[in-house]
Amino acid sequence: MKSLQVSISDIAKALNVSPSTVSRALKNHPDISRETCLRIQDYAQKVNYRPNALALGLKQQRSFTIGVIIPEIVHHFFSSIISGIEDLAYGKGYRVIICQSNEDYHREVINVGALTDHRVDGFLVSISKTTRDHKHFRSLVDHGIPVVFMDRATPEVDSDRVLTNDFEGARLVVSHLLKRGCRNIIHLAGPQHLSVGRERYLGYAEALKEAGVPLHDELVLKCDTPARVAQHSAKLINLAAGADAIFAVNDFTAVAAIRLLQDHGYTVPDQIAVAGFGDDPIATVVRPSLTTVEQRGYDIGKEAARILLNRLSGETDEAFKTKIFPAFLKVRDSG
Repeated sequence: MKSLQVSISDIAKALNVSPSTVSRALKNHPDISRETCLRIQDYAQKVNYRPNALALGLKQQRSFTIGVIIPEIVHHFFSSIISGIEDLAYGKGYRVIICQSNEDYHREVINVGALTDHRVDGFLVSISKTTRDHKHFRSLVDHGIPVVFMDRATPEVDSDRVLTNDFEGARLVVSHLLKRGCRNIIHLAGPQHLSVGRERYLGYAEALKEAGVPLHDELVLKCDTPARVAQHSAKLINLAAGADAIFAVNDFTAVAAIRLLQDHGYTVPDQIAVAGFGDDPIATVVRPSLTTVEQRGYDIGKEAARILLNRLSGETDEAFKTKIFPAFLKVRDSG
């Protein structure tokens, strides 16, 4: 089947010039007259000519494509990261291929293999919550393919990373709850093998320590999704009877907790305050509006792309760096 893509040879044949003349005219080569350049360029635009990316990539040994692996595209934070990546990458002449792991380690491994098969030049990755073996990422780095971790990283792979200050964000929001007079604060925690879950737990613990409030292990519940809130609803309601606040590892879990409390007759924040992390748009839609911590997803994505493209262009050969964006407390009506 004949390709629908117009080639340099097609243009040369139509204009009765050599392919080399077309190639040089498209690049405004000084050996080609201005009149000929304009005639060839006008025709190329008319027939919607596009350079052969595969041939160009083979010539330069680069695909000018970067691979992105994130847990969920539907999550506002990750979609914001993608926007930041694309705005910078496309402006630099790179294409972006996006895969989602759906929080599944095996799919993440498949994503790495598929993007490698497509000869992407580098990877931007936010690790799935079920990933405990990181050899697929170590293999990339060992083969000279740069990887930049975003938001979720692992210390087991030497690479660049761009993160939120999860520790400080959690410390800020829990300190705020303590200043409101709360003392028995439930923490709905994320997986502790992930940096985000661990750092937010440590920030929670530090805020309690600074206030001289003991940390009670029974108030820490591994519960980081609305589904887990529903699964642990009986235990949560039992804990709520002796608690005066809930700090959830993310906004979706916090909102699910608010709804659960309201369904069982609790008034938020009068009887029990609730705070989350992430500043998802849902935080301003739920009633009462959610006190939370802002994450700068767009800036994280843009910075991660900048670091990766600098690696690919050879503009930096320095040691791996970690860029940490500050977290900002957003006080609203829930606590």
